[in-house]
Amino acid sequence: MARIHVASWQETYRGLMSDEMLDDPEFVSTRERFWTVGLTDERFAHHRIAVAEYEGELIGIAESAPPTDADATWSQQLNVLYVLASAHGSGAGAGLLDAVISQGEAAALWVADPNPRAQAFYRKHGFVPDGLFKEEYGIKEIRMTRRDVDA
Repeated sequence: MARIHVASWQETYRGLMSDEMLDDPEFVSTRERFWTVGLTDERFAHHRIAVAEYEGELIGIAESAPPTDADATWSQQLNVLYVLASAHGSGAGAGLLDAVISQGEAAALWVADPNPRAQAFYRKHGFVPDGLFKEEYGIKEIRMTRRDVDA
């Protein structure tokens, strides 16, 4: 999972994030600790985590959790959804999204801007920009939200 996380960041954020961060020899071990804690620590027992694989190899990861944004009116926040570039268009991303956020469930996420491919993917799945933005890891991010379709 850590290797997919790092490889996806390198594919997605090259040119948006510093090469120094993306190529840090400790990057994989940092992400290994992130996933080990996320999968084993009781504090994260309510998080939803999924992986996608193809022919026995991991190609994607996803994680959602209860929202942390103070103004949240949704039940889940997508924190991680990465699919290797070689698997883009395979349906893995949609499968991962559905695995960690139920179809039609009110949710939110933060996505890099610019990242037109990811933003188009989220729009296709009912998310729209709500006008808020922040900067993290030196990257501008916009928040996208989706209302509960039953509301």
